[in-house]
Amino acid sequence: GTGSSILSALQDLFWLSKSKVEKQLQIISVLQWVLTFLIMGVACTLILMYILCTDCWAIAALYLAWLVFDWNTPKKGGRRSQWVRNWAIWRYFRDYFPIRLVKTHNLLTTRNYIFGYHPHGIMGLGAFCNFSTEATGVSQKFPGIRPYLATLAGNFRMPILRDYLMSGGICPVNRDSIDYILSKNGSGNAIIIVVGGAAESLNSTPGKNSVTLKNRKGFVKLALRHGADLVPVYSFGENEVYKQVIFEEGSWGRWVQKKFQKHIGFAPCIFHGRGLFSSNTWGLLPYSKPITTVVGEPITIPKIDNPSQKEVDYYHSMYVDSLIKLFDKYKSKFGLPETEVLEVN
Repeated sequence: GTGSSILSALQDLFWLSKSKVEKQLQIISVLQWVLTFLIMGVACTLILMYILCTDCWAIAALYLAWLVFDWNTPKKGGRRSQWVRNWAIWRYFRDYFPIRLVKTHNLLTTRNYIFGYHPHGIMGLGAFCNFSTEATGVSQKFPGIRPYLATLAGNFRMPILRDYLMSGGICPVNRDSIDYILSKNGSGNAIIIVVGGAAESLNSTPGKNSVTLKNRKGFVKLALRHGADLVPVYSFGENEVYKQVIFEEGSWGRWVQKKFQKHIGFAPCIFHGRGLFSSNTWGLLPYSKPITTVVGEPITIPKIDNPSQKEVDYYHSMYVDSLIKLFDKYKSKFGLPETEVLEVN
C-alpha cells in the first residue's frame, strides 16, 4: 500500500545519500594525499620557521632538537605504524579508483626481496596504496613479509613529512637505507623500488605502456650483493589517472625537466586531472580509473659480494624478460588488447 511505497522511497533516498557521502569521503582521502605529495614538506618547513619567530618558539626548538636526535632513523628501517597503515581513509583512497593488488606467487619469509615497480606514473598512486597502507591487504596476501616503499631521500629532510612517511613504512631510496634493511633487519623484508623514477614520469600519459629500464641496473647489483630475490611488479592503469603535457626530446621544456631531475632529483611535470567538484573540469584530483598492481614471480638471486658487470647484466636481462612476460600474461585481463606491447627504454 501507500505506507510500503513511502518506506521504499525513503530507503532509496537513504542509499543514495550514503553513496554520495562515500564518494565525497573518497575524494577527500585522495585530495589529502595529493596535497601531501605536492606541498606538505615545504608547508611544514615554512610553518616551523614561522613558529620559531613567535612566542611558541620553544615548541619548534624542541622538535628541531628531536629531529637532530632522530635524523638517521629513516636509514634504519624507519618507524612504521600499523595504526596509520590501517586508517579507514586509505580504504576510501583505494575505492576512489579503485586500486587492487594481485598476488601470483607465494613469497618465502626466509628470503628478502627487491620489488621493481613499473610504471612510475605521475605520483605512484598504486605503489603507495598497495605497499604503504593495508587497504588492499598486502599483509594478508603476503603473510610475514614487511614491505618498504622507497622514495626520494630528500623527503626525509622535511620536518613532519618525514615522520608521516615513515609511519607508512616508507624509506629513502639510497644505499645506506637499503643495505640496512637487507642486511641488519632479518628476513622477510621487501623493498619496493620504482625503478624508472623521475625519468619515467616524464613519459607518463594515458594509453602508453612504457618503462625506463634498459640502463637501470643499480637495483640488480644491490640484489646480488645481498642475495635478495627480484620481483617484477606491473601496475596496469597507473598511467591513466593523469594527463600530462609531453615535451619532445630536444625541446626547451624537456631540457628544463632534465636539469631539475639531475640537480634536485625530481622532474617537474605539467599535468592535470579532474576538478574537485566536477570530472569535466581540470584540477589536481586524479581521474577515477582502475589501477591493478600485479606482483610477479620472484627471481632467485645468489649472494655475490662484488658482482661483475657480466653478472649484473645477466640477471638484469632475466628481470626484463620476466617483466615483459608478466605484462603479456595479464594485459588482456585488465583492459589492454592482445596486440599491446610493453615498451622498454
